[in-house]
Amino acid sequence: MPRRVNIFRRGSRPQTSARLADAPDALAQASGLDRTIRVLSTAVRRTVHPGPVKDALHGVPLGHPAHPPLTDVPFGLWLSAAVLDLVPGTRRASQALVAAGLAGALPTALTGIADWGSLHREQQRVGLVHAAGMATTGLLYSASLVARYQGRDAAGRAFGFAGLSTLLAGGFLGRHLAFRQAAGASHAEKVGHLVTLGWHDVCSAADLPDGWPVTRRLGYINLFVLRIGDDVHVLTDRCSHLAGPLHQGRIVNDDNADVCVVCPWHGSTFRVADGSVVHGPATARQPAFETRVTEEGTLQVRPLV
Repeated sequence: MPRRVNIFRRGSRPQTSARLADAPDALAQASGLDRTIRVLSTAVRRTVHPGPVKDALHGVPLGHPAHPPLTDVPFGLWLSAAVLDLVPGTRRASQALVAAGLAGALPTALTGIADWGSLHREQQRVGLVHAAGMATTGLLYSASLVARYQGRDAAGRAFGFAGLSTLLAGGFLGRHLAFRQAAGASHAEKVGHLVTLGWHDVCSAADLPDGWPVTRRLGYINLFVLRIGDDVHVLTDRCSHLAGPLHQGRIVNDDNADVCVVCPWHGSTFRVADGSVVHGPATARQPAFETRVTEEGTLQVRPLV
């Protein structure tokens, strides 16, 4: 008789690829890094003050994080240098690519440091090891450039290939931060997919306190609701940066005297009239709603296009 095989055996060993994919998750739980993180994050907050420079480092003027696209510059240049190092007669071109990669690494590092200072602790743990890997990469390519200028081409290529190895490892952790831990992605609810067209009842307008934000439920999402006199402003409640509860934030006025809400987690500031970003680290606009009060006193909302 044919032998029966149980394909649902318990306790089977995970595949190598699964172990590789899960390795950064172990870093996210490495609490031994927290002392170093506290020291460094405090230094970042004391150095990078809220304002136009900090907003630019986060990418607020661009509408998306500045760090991820900047990483393509040194990565592409150094990868190209590695390819040319395998081709005879390309010594000067490889040297120029290594130097350009080092120049491109500076703004990349600055934007990454600014973003890292405004992440959750689990993300910061992975980010710290990622940053260490990229710092090692920079040192190796610096040594490669010096060796090439001194005419020690073999040593320059060796340092370059060593730098490429740490670059790939650090890049793997960076992708984990971006795609698995969603650092930099918008965490605001996708209103267009969760709320149907038309007006929706929310609550009685008379139940809303004046000048004090509250949260209300609309279908699958939580709303930030702020009444100021006869005006009612409604945003999605989850901050687009890392999903902080906006209804627990401070109400302030910006330089144009527009009413804004400051996220209690990392200080992202949004204009309550339309959800636009005033200050980072958030870069994505907060979804906003048009509001009206019916003759019966019911607050109704519909997504603001």
